[in-house]
Amino acid sequence: MGRILAVDDDSDILEVLQFILEDSGYEVDTLSDGHYLLDTIEKNAPDLILLDIMLGNMDGRELCKEVKKKAETHDIPVILISASHNISGTLSQDGAPDDFIAKPFDINNLLSKIKNQLRPAA
Repeated sequence: MGRILAVDDDSDILEVLQFILEDSGYEVDTLSDGHYLLDTIEKNAPDLILLDIMLGNMDGRELCKEVKKKAETHDIPVILISASHNISGTLSQDGAPDDFIAKPFDINNLLSKIKNQLRPAA
């Protein structure tokens, strides 16, 4: 179905995401530190990235901009996740994520947003 890279500094959330996504048929890689994001993308070639905004001393929004500005990774859908930020109004800005999910998230909503992003372009 697709390979998903989940990035969050909370190991419990990563564990839950991995369980839910693998149970839904996805291959899942997890990363708890944003410093290795671009290396992990290059090594694992994910079809979609779930990226937390608050990653310790890193900002997921800035990491998303890095992913979106590189020609090799620009087309990988990025869904930002956050409990403390609502960025749905900034989804059209340059370097913006493809979608946003607020924590705590509804599992069906999460899976629906992932499915929409992985749907082949017509």
